[in-house]
Amino acid sequence: MSLIDLPYLRDWISRRLPFANNNLVGKRSWDRVAVARLFAMVLIMGLAVGLRVWDLGQVGFNTDEAVYSGQAAAIAGAPILKDIFPIFRAHPLLFHVILSLVFHYGVSDVAGRLAAVAIGLATVYFAYLLGSLLYGKNAGILAALILAIMPYHVVVSRQVLLDGPMVFFSTLTLYLLARFANTGRSAWLHAVGVGMGLTFLAKETGIILLAAIYAFLALSREIRIRIIDLIISTALVGLIVAPYPLSLMLAGGTRSGQQYLVWQLFRRANHPWNFYLLTVPPVIGILVIVIGLFGLWLLRKENTWRERLLLCWILVPVIFFDLWPTKGFQYLLPIAPPFAVLAARTLVRWHPVEDIRFLGRRLNIALIKAVILAITVLTLLIPSLQSIRPATTGTFIAGTGGVPGGREAGLWIRDHIPTGATLLTIGPSMANILEFYGYRQAYGLSISPNPLRRNPSYQAIVNPDLQIRNGDLQYVVWDSYSAERSSFFSNGLLKFTKRYHGRIIYVESVMVPSPDGTTVAKPVIIIYEVRP
Repeated sequence: MSLIDLPYLRDWISRRLPFANNNLVGKRSWDRVAVARLFAMVLIMGLAVGLRVWDLGQVGFNTDEAVYSGQAAAIAGAPILKDIFPIFRAHPLLFHVILSLVFHYGVSDVAGRLAAVAIGLATVYFAYLLGSLLYGKNAGILAALILAIMPYHVVVSRQVLLDGPMVFFSTLTLYLLARFANTGRSAWLHAVGVGMGLTFLAKETGIILLAAIYAFLALSREIRIRIIDLIISTALVGLIVAPYPLSLMLAGGTRSGQQYLVWQLFRRANHPWNFYLLTVPPVIGILVIVIGLFGLWLLRKENTWRERLLLCWILVPVIFFDLWPTKGFQYLLPIAPPFAVLAARTLVRWHPVEDIRFLGRRLNIALIKAVILAITVLTLLIPSLQSIRPATTGTFIAGTGGVPGGREAGLWIRDHIPTGATLLTIGPSMANILEFYGYRQAYGLSISPNPLRRNPSYQAIVNPDLQIRNGDLQYVVWDSYSAERSSFFSNGLLKFTKRYHGRIIYVESVMVPSPDGTTVAKPVIIIYEVRP
């Protein structure tokens, strides 16, 4: 008798290797279904990598990327940048600290974005785990596929933004909450508290998902929960979050943090009320949303706490940010993984009771679902491929990608403008980019001198005329992106160039389509030297 024939050894192999066939272990047979699933996940992750790293460094940072990377560079002790970008500004520093470890070996926009991509890929994998836990491995694979090619997640996870890491931790928290609901074990609820704390430390707006957790638990009477476990989980949230306010207090940044909160509460709305209605469904995928929500009705007899959990995770951010005056493109990204799982659930579990007939012929249900999936994939993949191309209009929506020409202008400033020179821009967005790449201090003309009307992280220019006459401002930078948003301050900046003998010393252009079908060079950044 060979060793492989021993019963206890066959049992051990079958437990450790679920894809092994107990009857054919000696022939090294593999479970075809398990291998197919593994192969599918490899392809999905490969596709996710390709969409997120293709031409990753073709366009430089946008303003938020420049700020967060500048803070990370300051934490890493990078020369010059540590004097321009304060470590404590507006947000918790979990991602900044992670990024500083990367920047310890050299500050690079591509390296920073690769760190963001790695976190985005981890989110795709957790979408697989979440879908598998709730509805089986096939649903998990489809959920990972949908999120891997979803334009919303592709665009944001290619950038050095806080929302990508925040969504990773929020999806992890959602998975841990599902494990608790599925098993009833207290340890999983305690882990939810840890995950929620990390979500906040990635970006403070993630704290609103606490409302989703409590709403889910309050609406799910079938899930038994002890008050002591809820208290412990909440205490763990506070324990994980505590380093942020403590570090602010020890560094003397409590006042600026309070000012930032006041500014966010009372600032004017930056987008119309229907901003999310117009921008978010197309980038999540209209078919993904329709399939996911339609499945709730088709499979209404199967609805359990699982669907309630996903809906709470979707509705709370949607309601909050619709009411919140500040509306950012990437703020609703936490709802992307739940929608991916809901759509995957419909495609996997929908089995109509009656045959579907067309022109008198019975249709194959599997074929119908395959066609729906193929169309869904195409409607996601094509926009994702388009989204990774640089903008060619000279306009820009915050959070949708890098700013063409910003890096090139900043590097030119670093090489050609004297050290210690100061720049005046239309607004803080371009100022941040030029500071990161150009190593020169820059101020935005549009920054209000009223503390209640400006981000406390920025310093206002009270009297630009006086500062130019005194020689404190030597260069003026006009850019089409800021001018598109604020013609008033754009015109004001150009008046200074005329009044103080502005001389164009650098122009950065992008190629844009013209009405006659040809491409022409459009100036997007113009640098003037001004003299009193």
